[in-house]
Amino acid sequence: MTIVTPDPARLDVVVTRGRDAAPAQAGGADRLLLGSFPGGAPDQGHHSPEPALLSTVVRETDLPVWVVLRHDELPFHRLVALGATYLELGAAGLAFGFLDRDLEVDGASCAEMSRELGHVPWLFDGFDATLEQRTAWRDVRHLPGLDGVVTAGSTRGLDHGAEELLARLHTDPSLAPLVVAGGGLTPALVPWLARAGVRRFAVGASAREGGSWNRASVDATRVRTWRMLLDDAVDLALGVPAG
Repeated sequence: MTIVTPDPARLDVVVTRGRDAAPAQAGGADRLLLGSFPGGAPDQGHHSPEPALLSTVVRETDLPVWVVLRHDELPFHRLVALGATYLELGAAGLAFGFLDRDLEVDGASCAEMSRELGHVPWLFDGFDATLEQRTAWRDVRHLPGLDGVVTAGSTRGLDHGAEELLARLHTDPSLAPLVVAGGGLTPALVPWLARAGVRRFAVGASAREGGSWNRASVDATRVRTWRMLLDDAVDLALGVPAG
């Protein structure tokens, strides 16, 4: 008899400096998402880090490191070259995403980037900026190499977008395996997302000392707390007896 193992919770931790890697791994992260803040402003979103930073992070961890490939000032061909550099330096995957002038998913550009980089697995980053998410989910789900979609259901974060995201998953449960729930994730939202089929979660400031980006490093104890919370919520959603 074949035993089917339920999908476990997966925890991504956002890192922005080399010293974030070891505590993220010690706390139980499954993957690191590496980005940087332009001008030190978290509200502008993550951008592409310097290649040297990736080299430092890769040396500090055994976990797969996925890198944000987003730089508003670089033309497409230079963005491709930067992505290739990241892969040469040990990145296991990338996070990028392109929208057209109508704020719809630019599938052609996403597919071209995937092709140019050898069909490396990637996360769609910036998905919540799409104008009409129902159409965006239709357009994004079959893109080549797509590993997941980082989403909060709203550009204002999960506090505002969770209800919309949960409603969409209720209408179309097949989207759940693509969702990487991130952007202001709170412990109170985890059980609801887990019951909706979400198994992948990303945390940033809440994994840091003081719960803040400002000069604070990732804290292993905070990551471990998230690890336990996610595991317990997914087990409960799956009906796995407490052990």
